[in-house]
Amino acid sequence: MLNKNNTNKTAPADCPLCSSHQLSFFSEDKKRTFFQCQNCQLVFTEQSTWPSAHEEKAIYDLHENDVDDSGYNQFLNRIVSPLKERLSPPAQILDFGCGPAPALAKQLQKEGFDVSLYDSFYQPNNTVLEDSYHAIVATEVIEHLHQPRQELEKLWQQLKPNGWLALMTQRVKDVDAFERWQYKNDPTHVCFYHEQSFYWLAEAFGAQAIEFVGRDMVFIQKGA
Repeated sequence: MLNKNNTNKTAPADCPLCSSHQLSFFSEDKKRTFFQCQNCQLVFTEQSTWPSAHEEKAIYDLHENDVDDSGYNQFLNRIVSPLKERLSPPAQILDFGCGPAPALAKQLQKEGFDVSLYDSFYQPNNTVLEDSYHAIVATEVIEHLHQPRQELEKLWQQLKPNGWLALMTQRVKDVDAFERWQYKNDPTHVCFYHEQSFYWLAEAFGAQAIEFVGRDMVFIQKGA
């Protein structure tokens, strides 16, 4: 493990979220080096270690998620209740990055919501990216995005006035916790968000509100 103050590691040119050049070495394991943006606090890996689309899909294909799996549904259900507190059926919701087993969409449809699906690998229906929604939900997705600012800006533009961007991803705390964190060991996880990363995002988008729910969910509301 490198010293926390190591200066021999060359940081990337800019932050993939806020484009700041204020980057510093954060941590290192046997496979990857991690840097942190001093502006938005995003932690991310160097681009040379990011998997190709082919490598990424090969890893996702190993996942055994099932729309009827009780544990998987219980995990996803944690975001359903907060959505119901903010939206009333038949609000239109986009499940962005739904994967091969869109269990969340099934739960939301049972609640009466009008749900559209998109996943670049499993549901590549670009027509749904031309519509607008009362909420866009991305569960365990944004840590995989190679161009998070660009992708999130597109989603933000698709929100209707007063709409919600609902994101689920585990958050960075500090270096010590990060180095014990299993979450960082997934090679498809390339960006790790600090609470301050979402505050930065909300301000950059001119959001009306930002609300954190539990340890891994954040709801960002568009203005009227």
